[in-house]
Amino acid sequence: MGSARVGVRDWLVAVGVAAILVVTGLSGHRWSSGTDQLGYALLAAGGLALAARRRAPVAVLVVSGLCAVGYQAAGFTVFAVAYLVAVYSAMRAGHRVATAAVSVVLLAALPVAVMASGRQDAGAAFTQARSVLELAWLIAAGAAGEALRQAERRADEAERTREQSALRRADEERLHIARELHDSLTHQISVIKVQAEAAVHVAQKRGEPVPDALLAIRDAGREAARELRATLEALRDDDRTPPRGLDHLADLVQRAGTTGLRASLTIEGHRADVPAAVDRTAYRIVQESLTNVARHARAGTASVRVAYRPGAVVIQVDDDGTATPQSPPVPGVGLLGMRERVTALGGKLRAEPRGEGGFTVHAELPVDRAS
Repeated sequence: MGSARVGVRDWLVAVGVAAILVVTGLSGHRWSSGTDQLGYALLAAGGLALAARRRAPVAVLVVSGLCAVGYQAAGFTVFAVAYLVAVYSAMRAGHRVATAAVSVVLLAALPVAVMASGRQDAGAAFTQARSVLELAWLIAAGAAGEALRQAERRADEAERTREQSALRRADEERLHIARELHDSLTHQISVIKVQAEAAVHVAQKRGEPVPDALLAIRDAGREAARELRATLEALRDDDRTPPRGLDHLADLVQRAGTTGLRASLTIEGHRADVPAAVDRTAYRIVQESLTNVARHARAGTASVRVAYRPGAVVIQVDDDGTATPQSPPVPGVGLLGMRERVTALGGKLRAEPRGEGGFTVHAELPVDRAS
């Protein structure tokens, strides 16, 4: 609807300018040259061409200029209103060089057109041409178009800045919520789930009946952990960014090296089709492991090994930090989250200190069951 109104408005302007030119040609003093019909046609065409000034401003500029030269040569001394409107439109569209070039050619061609009509000598022709297209009006039309273009550009930039600021504030708030959930609620739910699973396991190992309430707590804890993990992923992940997977491990390891950690990546075996869940989980395991190494391990080196085996993908991350079997680190929320991801896929996770010092994370992710 908006574009239709703009089109109607352009046609009204074009018809109005054409009418002004034709009426001026009829009422003004004109030398008889036997080309009256051509002159009137050029007057009308110069105005009607303005209907396309938004779609093809340079073409309209050239057409209106040619019409002005044509009806001057045909004996009509009419001010080039249509050309001034075309100059304004072309400058507003940003065609400054083209507008200047066409205007210079037109200013040179108008005296020639007047002399071609046989009405004036050279001096009088230049005077007549100057009255047809005053330089001051030409400059004013161009300046008005350029000023409006700059104003529109600044308004667009201000709008983009407002949108970017709003998106940035939304992203910051979203990440703040994710951090708060991760630091508080995730830990509490994980404790409830782990304690309930331990109680069920102990009861089953002793051969005692497991209370239904305890089973309900365990199942609810598992479901709450899955739902919360999905919520955290949705809050942290930007929909404009494609999900990260095994193909992005090289970049992840390289970024870890910028923190001063000497990290390496080793790929073993031939990669077959890997389900999306396994692809994302493998990336998250390596990401969380390297984050823990950088934050807590006080390690100098870390190695990441990915092995593609029949029916499984094996991830192992080793570091040479301060962890020992005698002083293992306290498992945090990140490690619990890794274990939940692997368990949800039916895999196995082993995270423990190494005998020679440091810490290892070993995950086996089944490909067939995950698919």
